[in-house]
Amino acid sequence: MFEQMLLSAWSAGLRGMPSLPLRVELWDGRKLEFSAEPPRVTIRVPGRSALRYLRSPSLYNLGRAYVEGDIDIKGRAADIISIGNTLAASLDKGSSRLGEMLRRATPHTRESDAEAIRYHYDVSNDFYAAWLDPGMVYSCAYFEDGTEDLATAQQKKIDHILRKIDLRPGQTLLDIGCGWGALVLRAARHFGARCVGITLSENQAALARERVARAGLQEQIEIRLQDYRDLEGQFERITSVGMFEHVGVQHLPEYFSRVNRLLAPGGIVMNHGITTTNVDNRATPYGGGEFIDRYVFPHGELAHLSTVVRAMQEGGLEVRDVENLRRHYARTCAIWTENFESQAAHIRTLTDEKRFRIWHVYLAGCAYAFAHGRISLYQIVCGKADEDVEQLPWSRSYMYP
Repeated sequence: MFEQMLLSAWSAGLRGMPSLPLRVELWDGRKLEFSAEPPRVTIRVPGRSALRYLRSPSLYNLGRAYVEGDIDIKGRAADIISIGNTLAASLDKGSSRLGEMLRRATPHTRESDAEAIRYHYDVSNDFYAAWLDPGMVYSCAYFEDGTEDLATAQQKKIDHILRKIDLRPGQTLLDIGCGWGALVLRAARHFGARCVGITLSENQAALARERVARAGLQEQIEIRLQDYRDLEGQFERITSVGMFEHVGVQHLPEYFSRVNRLLAPGGIVMNHGITTTNVDNRATPYGGGEFIDRYVFPHGELAHLSTVVRAMQEGGLEVRDVENLRRHYARTCAIWTENFESQAAHIRTLTDEKRFRIWHVYLAGCAYAFAHGRISLYQIVCGKADEDVEQLPWSRSYMYP
């Protein structure tokens, strides 16, 4: 009886909201409808114990219930995330601080960072190839007019980065977090650079080396399985694309100080990374950040742009150009989500059901978070803070030929 009262109060609260195209199917055959229009999302509750997730429907609770198989959810990922956010916002009791405290308490050692990278990236190369572009670029694409297909937009992104750092033939380029090698391959083949790419993912390193060999660029490109903290030497150009999110907010000054030491005099750095829009560097609301930390990116941390700029200055780097690509990443993630769903049957043969469910909601969740301004993406060009900058062009026109 008490359970029934709680369920009735919960459903009455939702019915008091604007129309929600949601159906909840209970274990006893009852169906709760929250809109006159056909449901776009159906939540199936197999037993009484699963009701606790609906009574406290944070993004973390709903995501955990779906991933662990305690509830089943049917619908397009974009609709699932949209309705999930509505449910979470309707009964929000304030952002969870426990997950935030645990995340900040986790040390970023070489061992823990390597383990986190392996968890996220070493699913299998085939898994990522199923929904990424043919170049396997796992970062924000660049859409000049919004009509480009993903492969075109990813190549434009790489060229946009390499033009921003004014890369020239014969220069040395370090790519920190090189992924499957798309950027260094482009830099060597089309810009004539001599490149070193580093990653902590064995799967990425193996495939990147294969691609370098197939391209006949072994004399120009070296792929290393290496932590950025162990790098030595100096490079005329440095790029870091989608990597600094793994560093940890408190370690950003140390990270940029290392980058500064690796940068040759007169050199240029470009950092391309996700940031939070929360000025206090807090995780995304309604438990979304907690879900990602547990299931997707262990130990990942997002800093606000102001924190990043300050950390760069503390590391001895001067910011010279900043570009916001939040809109571009929302579109990129939306395309990834569509690709993932269109290849669902194939992807299920590449991984287990739990990981499939994690990525099913994660990609759509990222698209939603970027589209709604909870997270952002900035490309920041910088150089040594104490240098004369006469080597740089006078205007930004060289970035946009």
